[in-house]
Amino acid sequence: MWRDQRNIIRKLSFFRVWNIIKLYYSYLLAKSLKRVKSKGMPYAASIEPTTACNLGCPECPSGLKQFTRATGRLDKEEHLRMLSQLGQQLFYINYYFQGEPFLHPDFLELIKAANQRKIYTATSTNAHFITKTKSEEIVASGLDRMIISIDGLTQETYEQYRKRGKLEKVIEGTKYMIEAKKKLNSRTPHLIFQFLVVRPNEHEIGDVFELGKSLGVDEVRLKTAQLYDYKNGNPLMPKNEKYARYKKMKDGTYKSKYSISDHCWRMWSSTVLTWDGKVVPCCFDKDAQHVLGDVLKADFKDIWKSPQYQSFRKQVFTDRSEIEICKNCSEGAKVWT
Repeated sequence: MWRDQRNIIRKLSFFRVWNIIKLYYSYLLAKSLKRVKSKGMPYAASIEPTTACNLGCPECPSGLKQFTRATGRLDKEEHLRMLSQLGQQLFYINYYFQGEPFLHPDFLELIKAANQRKIYTATSTNAHFITKTKSEEIVASGLDRMIISIDGLTQETYEQYRKRGKLEKVIEGTKYMIEAKKKLNSRTPHLIFQFLVVRPNEHEIGDVFELGKSLGVDEVRLKTAQLYDYKNGNPLMPKNEKYARYKKMKDGTYKSKYSISDHCWRMWSSTVLTWDGKVVPCCFDKDAQHVLGDVLKADFKDIWKSPQYQSFRKQVFTDRSEIEICKNCSEGAKVWT
């Protein structure tokens, strides 16, 4: 893990560090004095390669085809415009928002373009499209981090959440990636097994760490599931509350473990761009309900400092509990005991 952290640090420069200092200073002013004017520009961004996905996961609007926004993929030239607008202070891009990134035919060209600007690049994948040849291309592209979703250790448990998915493809793709890193003598991408804990697979938690170790992945992470319908329970909700975002109340209903506080570092540190150039506040706005601008129609710097963005920040810092996308988020929240 320390190699991955060191890799991120290597992307820093005095200019980028100074920008972070300005961001954090203005964030503290907002948190303490409710002065929401942002100084500096975001150092991180999520850019969406595509909204298309080959799977049908039950808590994912992309998999369920429930988006009200259009399905499509990022144009390479428009991607270059995005990079130029986001600024030289940006040093971290997660090439994932919704959809499966490797369904984009030129996905690795996006990674290469960011690497030329000395930006740390990450993505998240279901690993169904990683072939032996593709794995070597991925390593050669310079991708810094790859999160591989592995939400079950048998086909039976895996497909409880990853509908239409094949566990054997995930394992095969992972092995190809490890072999490619060895062949090309590369420490990147940093490979992470991400295990979304749900009731059908929670008994396999210990085993996923053993599998990750045996295969040679760099890290294994557990992730709690965001559920949309949880008040009266949900068949995906883990029995062990340690791995759930929700707590059972005395009347038998469930509520979020988190009490929402009126502040959020993400409103300063990062931003999210959809495949068609829309700017949304964070990764919880999956259906782009809070569009704050369009980088294909206006400059991102103007959008970042616009009255519309400032107004959304102000609501986050004064009445965040009324924002629907914030209700399932643990950022800046306290845990109910």
